[in-house]
Amino acid sequence: MQLNEKNILVYGAGKSGISSVKLLINQSCNIVLFDNNKEYKINDKIINQYSKIKLITGELKNEDLEHIDLVVISPGVPTDTPDIIMVKSKNIIIWSEIELAYHFSKGKIIGITGTNGKTTTTSLVGEIIKKYNDNLYVVGNIGNPFTDIALDTNDDTVIVAELSSFQLETIIEFAPNISAILNISPDHLNRHHTMEEYIKVKKNIYRKQSFNDYCILNYDDIEVRKNENEIKAKIIYFSKKEELGNGVYLIKDKIIYSKSNNKTEICNVNELKIIGMHNYENIMAAISITIALNIPLEIIKKAILEFKAVEHRIEYIDTIKGVRYYNDSKGTNPDASQKAVEAMTGPTILIAGGYDKDAAYEGWINSFNGRVKYLVLLGQTKDKIAEQAIKQGYTNIIKVKTLNEAVNISAEKASEGDSVLLSPACASWGMFKDYEERGKLFKQYVNGLLE
Repeated sequence: MQLNEKNILVYGAGKSGISSVKLLINQSCNIVLFDNNKEYKINDKIINQYSKIKLITGELKNEDLEHIDLVVISPGVPTDTPDIIMVKSKNIIIWSEIELAYHFSKGKIIGITGTNGKTTTTSLVGEIIKKYNDNLYVVGNIGNPFTDIALDTNDDTVIVAELSSFQLETIIEFAPNISAILNISPDHLNRHHTMEEYIKVKKNIYRKQSFNDYCILNYDDIEVRKNENEIKAKIIYFSKKEELGNGVYLIKDKIIYSKSNNKTEICNVNELKIIGMHNYENIMAAISITIALNIPLEIIKKAILEFKAVEHRIEYIDTIKGVRYYNDSKGTNPDASQKAVEAMTGPTILIAGGYDKDAAYEGWINSFNGRVKYLVLLGQTKDKIAEQAIKQGYTNIIKVKTLNEAVNISAEKASEGDSVLLSPACASWGMFKDYEERGKLFKQYVNGLLE
């Protein structure tokens, strides 16, 4: 779609919305910026200097859409809100911010999705590529809008994009050169309503790929492999369970790359600076992606051996009085938190709870057996989780009102050799701005134990 002089409504004035507006300014569009906060005012100099922009706040009316050719929505906007339903009723095209950026970017795009491990894998892929090609951007759900950099790319650029289900929900032509689905487990069902819809949205990442592209898949995840015959791209599998003739796999403590049964050892997991089986999966996914990008194996190996844990993802903070403290604030669903719990090597005091995403906690609670010494709960879900835990026979539960209180009680209950792990299994909303704020406060409170 040629956007010059088109009438485009950007729905949502958050980070990605503002970045979308700035990209559109370069296309000489007539822009309407909408935000449902009545008090919102544009405080960006570039946008305020552009004469073809109109701001609407509070309520979007039928007449506001009268001459609109395209609506660009921020990832936080559900597609079943009354406003977006009204947009659909008028047959107006809806793009995600990712779709908009895609139409103006150049170079190769790597798109990475999955319920868990996206940030670690995206960061690691970026670190590997950086050692080979510094014409690189890491964007998307990791915190940097794709639209911020789309116009700065050229034919030699590599873009690594972490993509959430929210961002994939409204892509149309987006086709990465390399896609990856790390895993699929229940999450965001309050947004997508059914598991079937959530899976469908995740698999949008490969639907427009061609025979010249690559798709990286977790061989062990049945949901990921299901309907693999519909994928046009060349598939590379990774596995922690199966020895593959073609792909990347873990056998004992070694990560192996196999091509036509010719096997090359990439590394021994004991050499790595990050822990946990889920991280070995993330590393195998990153190896598969960068092999598809034709990066030499020696460069891949060097990068993965140097790689440290991403902030807020089983991030080691300190050892205080013989107790290790880990920040896994990015563990925003039960499956992610379970992986963190399973990565702990001794008795663990687990701090959990937060915003309710309609998740099921049974499998996560089952993983406590022999690992979790105390479960310290806070937030909206604390009673729901406690009730389910008791039902499953787990009773070492402490409820608190604040994260600071959780840290102090955990420190009191911990003995030398124990670990204290913040891995909430829930979103941060309601108590914190985001998981990053939650994680930073946790680290602050832990460091306060030293005073």
